[in-house]
Amino acid sequence: MFYLANIEDYVRVEPRHFGLATKDAVEKQLNESYVDSVSKDLGYVITIVEIEDIGEGIIIPGDGATYYNSKFRALIWKPELHELVYGTIAEITNFGAFIDLGVMQGMIHISQTMDDYVSVSKTGTLSGKASKRSLSIGDNCMARIVAISYKLGEPKIGLTMRQPGLGKLEWIDEKKKKVEKESKEPKGKKGGKKK
Repeated sequence: MFYLANIEDYVRVEPRHFGLATKDAVEKQLNESYVDSVSKDLGYVITIVEIEDIGEGIIIPGDGATYYNSKFRALIWKPELHELVYGTIAEITNFGAFIDLGVMQGMIHISQTMDDYVSVSKTGTLSGKASKRSLSIGDNCMARIVAISYKLGEPKIGLTMRQPGLGKLEWIDEKKKKVEKESKEPKGKKGGKKK
């Protein structure tokens, strides 16, 4: 989920930025220190939106940098359990697929791609045995986040598409059209055989 976060932090401005105006030096340092960083508390920092306040600088003996107590706003993306996400299949493996979520990737295990026996074909697609559905690189999908792990720094995001309203966008459209068609049929004609 995307958030605008209000952050207050002592920003360590390195000596190489000392020739700049204070606001420019702090902004440059914030971009270097925060943008594209990931933490469990904040999530993935996309950009610094605005610097709201910069306090007076302090110097710590033995450190050549200057520290400024700064208040700023950042645009972040933090994955949340049970969140619906839209993405594109970026890679197919023998154990599932990686979905590009825009900011980072999520992994969907082969067993979570569809309600069917799924195998990896020689052409590099995931194929359902009974449904004949397939997932290929470049397919657009809706998925749900079911697991998030921060053990190795950047979060590992586990996804599922085995719930109603999820899956490849074409599958969702097919289901929607089928439901609309069934709702328009007169009662008594749904699936019944003529005698």
